[in-house]
Amino acid sequence: MSKSLMLLSPVDAVACCAPLSREPISAQSAERIAPLLKALADPVRLRLMSLVASRKGQEVCICDLSPEFDLSQPTISHHLKVLREAGLLEREKRGVWVFYKARTEALANLGALIGDPSA
Repeated sequence: MSKSLMLLSPVDAVACCAPLSREPISAQSAERIAPLLKALADPVRLRLMSLVASRKGQEVCICDLSPEFDLSQPTISHHLKVLREAGLLEREKRGVWVFYKARTEALANLGALIGDPSA
């Protein structure tokens, strides 16, 4: 694997790739992007991502997300951590509350990778 590709986050690796329908993805790029897709592959995380991203750039407090699920707050926090570590969410702690915001450029890059509108 090239050193420059190893330094890219999964989000950055997605931005560097041509859409899947245009050309085959390299093995190295696939390894870098897989964690991003794995983060979204869980139904709870996919729903959390949708709840945060649908706020159109606004922050969402974890206190507003937890009631949407029949799960404990620590479990919700774990799922949010996975999304944040994959580069899909930003996090800011204020006092005892944690606020999340979607990284819309990451979602746009992922959308472009998977669904090439010009295909």
